[in-house]
Amino acid sequence: MTRDMTGDFQTQRHAVDQMPYPTLTVRRDRLARLARMTKHHQLEIIRAIQTDFGQRSEVEIRMAEISAVLHAIRHTRLHLWRWMRPWSVSMPWRLVPARARIAPQPLGVVGVMSPWNYPWSLALMPIVDAFAAGNVVMLKPSEHSPATSTLLQRLVPQYFTPEELKVVAGDVEVARRFSGLPFDHLVFTGSSAVGRQVAQAAAANLTPTTLELGGKSPAIVAGDADFDKAAADIIFGKGMNAGQTCIAPDYVLVESRHISALVKALSEAIQHQRPDDHAATHAINAAHQQRLDAMLQEAHDHGCRVIDHGAHAPALIIDPHQGLQVMREEIFGRCLPVIGISDMSDAIRYVNARPHPLALYAFTHDKGLQRQLLQTTRSGALVFNATLLHHAVPSLPFGGVGESGMGAYHGRHGFERFSHLRSVFYQAKRTTSRLLYPPYRRWLMKFLGVG
Repeated sequence: MTRDMTGDFQTQRHAVDQMPYPTLTVRRDRLARLARMTKHHQLEIIRAIQTDFGQRSEVEIRMAEISAVLHAIRHTRLHLWRWMRPWSVSMPWRLVPARARIAPQPLGVVGVMSPWNYPWSLALMPIVDAFAAGNVVMLKPSEHSPATSTLLQRLVPQYFTPEELKVVAGDVEVARRFSGLPFDHLVFTGSSAVGRQVAQAAAANLTPTTLELGGKSPAIVAGDADFDKAAADIIFGKGMNAGQTCIAPDYVLVESRHISALVKALSEAIQHQRPDDHAATHAINAAHQQRLDAMLQEAHDHGCRVIDHGAHAPALIIDPHQGLQVMREEIFGRCLPVIGISDMSDAIRYVNARPHPLALYAFTHDKGLQRQLLQTTRSGALVFNATLLHHAVPSLPFGGVGESGMGAYHGRHGFERFSHLRSVFYQAKRTTSRLLYPPYRRWLMKFLGVG
């Protein structure tokens, strides 16, 4: 497998050498094929993902896996010609009439390591941006979603040559070796623990990385919020894919005097949005389900109030102790702690005392509080009065900061992430810049402002 992987990489490296700068037509064609592959095989994609999960909402698959990819491709193909154009930059007066520009160039071979929770969209979304930037791609899908990985392995050769896009399936050992290949850029989406290992392997080749990790994304509910609307938005974010979303609300902060009202609103939202537990999305496998069950049981055993509406619906844990597993780790599932704090300053201190999250959700229309949150907290994204929806805006960069990740992509930000923004300087035929050459004259250096 290692020999095959290295051979696949060398094949793509040779292809890059033969076509170092794909034209707009070539790039748009690759994106169009990616769209056709997604659109023409929707039923197979749905079946594969449902097989991996045991049960998953077909509507959510169409929304988060299929439509997300098609919309990203449509946006990218529409704007790509603008993104590819070099642009001029200002010139210091001492160097006039020289000119300078920035010219985006492809990096070369991009490696993508995708996760199991959105096994189609999170495999293809980085590829959309990498193709737009003119690169070729090697993809290592997750071994925890084998049906979708097998489907990718079968469909990709029908639409792409190995020189353009190659799928490398396999276990953890294959992933380890994949991350050690000398890519021109490596994208990893997954846990912080594995992200550290990927970054260490990439560092041996000085490979730049984009790490999309996660962490515990808080939802702050201020006193001026409409609790019913806030609860509906939070449960939407937590219920999507049974909480197995890197930007799902991980816990809720609310002033203690409002906690009963918010818990009531959250319970009603669960009953309204997830009335049929039998149709709910399942945990990806038995081990993950056992981990979530253990979190709930530990909260029960420590005397926490737990409101559970079904085996696969969001479960509320009221004021859990900070030492519990549900508060120490990213939940990535249906458990939702609701924590009482004294005021909004206390909420900000609570968030800032912990690693920077991938998303921070705040439910308030108070402009002063919104400005305070913007200026005093750090997170990959700051979202007011909604959850998850920022991910659907292709012109917003998506990525974390600190523990929640490194780098961002999507839309133009993804195009630039997978491009080398090359500096280009054009010297004029007649120029005064040679006055800077030695022998240096004190009066001239003083006039030019350099002495």
